[in-house]
Amino acid sequence: MRNFIASCVFILGFLTFAFPYDTLAQDNDQESGKQLEIKRADEADTDQTPDSILEPEHVEEHGHAPVWLVIPFVVLLLMIATGPLFYEHFWHHNYPKIAVGLAVVVVFYYLFVLHNVHHPVHAMAEYIQFISLLASLYIASGGILIEVDKKSTPLANVSLLVIGALISNLIGTTGASMLLIRPFIRLNKNNIQPYHIIFFIFMVSNVGGSLTPIGDPPLFLGFLKGVPFFWTLEHNWPAWLLALIILSALFYLVDRKYGNGNGIELEEPATFTNKISLSGTKNFLWLLVVILSVFLDPNVLDWVPAIHYDGMKFSFLREIIMLSVAFLSYRFANRVALQGNEFNFEPIREVAFIFIGIFGTMMPALELVGDFAKSPDGAALITYNTLYWGTGILSGFLDNAPTYLNFLAAAMASQDADINNIEQVRHFAMDLYDHSAFELMAISIASVFFGAMTYIGNGPNFMVKSIAEQSGIRMPSFFGYIIRFSIPLLLPILLITWLVFFAFSG
Repeated sequence: MRNFIASCVFILGFLTFAFPYDTLAQDNDQESGKQLEIKRADEADTDQTPDSILEPEHVEEHGHAPVWLVIPFVVLLLMIATGPLFYEHFWHHNYPKIAVGLAVVVVFYYLFVLHNVHHPVHAMAEYIQFISLLASLYIASGGILIEVDKKSTPLANVSLLVIGALISNLIGTTGASMLLIRPFIRLNKNNIQPYHIIFFIFMVSNVGGSLTPIGDPPLFLGFLKGVPFFWTLEHNWPAWLLALIILSALFYLVDRKYGNGNGIELEEPATFTNKISLSGTKNFLWLLVVILSVFLDPNVLDWVPAIHYDGMKFSFLREIIMLSVAFLSYRFANRVALQGNEFNFEPIREVAFIFIGIFGTMMPALELVGDFAKSPDGAALITYNTLYWGTGILSGFLDNAPTYLNFLAAAMASQDADINNIEQVRHFAMDLYDHSAFELMAISIASVFFGAMTYIGNGPNFMVKSIAEQSGIRMPSFFGYIIRFSIPLLLPILLITWLVFFAFSG
């Protein structure tokens, strides 16, 4: 109970950003010998190599962002949550202006008031890296049409969902969702019901993509910050496997009981070929190019060209390749496949504009959360439980990508580490701080798993919902989704995951 209360306090503290500014400058004197050794090593690297300059030195030169500068970030997240629900027409026509406008307010304050160029440049570079991956996966997968001539059965449906969960680690939850949602709907065309789509969102659009940085946006942001590529596979697979086994068994039981629940007997073909036909298969090669290009990280491979700025190395070759794939895969795509998938650019356009706003406005939030975690009160709240539930709840009701970064920044700052220093992020992931790998595991699993709690928790959720509604499926409302599906079906699995991996640890 005490841990649960602490979790609630931490979440409320984050939401209100009521940080005790008079304590922000205090150092955490209870530093372990291991942390001291890491700091000395970092300082030694700084003296020897310009590329290892620590970012806090630059931040101190320009001072801290004021608390009120978090308001544009909070406003944007609230509008993302409420816009499609309560003022859809206004939001649909104006979200690009809103997102860009709020980002401009924060960026201009950093540039012209704080005279801090470093943070805006860093945020811009990360946004380009982020949207390049998302766009290339979305567009390349949109040119692949999958037709399944097979009778719909609970076993066939479970098999497709599990395959989708595996594929999501290779082409992302966005790519896998766009690749498989229409085949899944067509497979169940004579008996499609909302729960089919909901479980697809649970398994393919969210939980499935827990094993690689390609799988889900927050994990890719962690990779960009310095988390090793195969770290997620090594640490997340037990929780991933447990959740998928439970979800698969649950869906199988639900599909067996309610598979014919609509009570309407529709004529089906007498025989099935049980064949899977593919159109636009050349786009698999484009997807392979995207996957391979992810490894072209100048912070890992010294020979990869990079832009050197303010002691940091920013990738550009990887992004050029990804954006080229986005253009070429569409330019030379199979038109039959595009038409069969009803492909259009609106979903990725919306993601691109919204994340301009998120990356532009979340800079002060990251800074303030990190400063709060350095204070004695903030550091005391950092536990496996608060990180799991805090990251999870905010990931479900806001957006899991910035939530992941905020809580990683808080966890690292509580141990006097900086999320903007790639080497320190790598040390944190490698457990060179006090139980740091386990804290990162709690953040990673929660940000991905809880993203399925609402339509707005993860980018593909709304895309899948939109496609389902275009196919004539009556999807539940925002709160109907939560009350009828998330709370009774998903929340117990999230609780089991917590009990098995985190509740009794440490």
